Amino acid sequence: MPRRIVTGLNEHGQAAVVQDGPAPRHYDLKHTPGFSGALVWSTPAEPVVPFDGTDPTPEVASYVPAPGETRLIHLVIPPDTVYMSEDFDPAAAVAERLETSPGLAELFEPDAPGMHTTDTVDYGVLLQGEIVLELDAGNETTLAPGDIVVQNGTRHAWRNRSDAPAVALFVLIGARRTS
Repeated sequence: MPRRIVTGLNEHGQAAVVQDGPAPRHYDLKHTPGFSGALVWSTPAEPVVPFDGTDPTPEVASYVPAPGETRLIHLVIPPDTVYMSEDFDPAAAVAERLETSPGLAELFEPDAPGMHTTDTVDYGVLLQGEIVLELDAGNETTLAPGDIVVQNGTRHAWRNRSDAPAVALFVLIGARRTS
């Protein structure tokens, strides 16, 4: 679980750490062993500063932000072999994702597991492990730690073909789709 440190102003109007602890919306999936996620932070379309002490993250209805809004999501993605296990129950996994990732889980294509499209510009940073970005027509790019992806609202999936978890951080910025 990622540690979240939030700054604001103290009682003297000085910059200070005003929150320090786990992200409030963290989950370890039971039906997809090794997969965990955290909605770390969110902002409205017109954020204001300084932070007033009201955490916007617990009240977010959708993991996919509306135009101008943002979401900061931390993911641990297990190896693809988890999905190929005899014990893997796809229906239970989908139901769990619908509960833990509202607004995002509904966008995953049932006939193309993992593929999804969001009306967002995403900045993704691979922190640990190796992961493959799959796009249309079988186009793939392998990412290593430190690699950064700018995902511009295109259809995609993340594949972990290694034998170790991949850890990534994504900033989703809500966008307006023109085509």
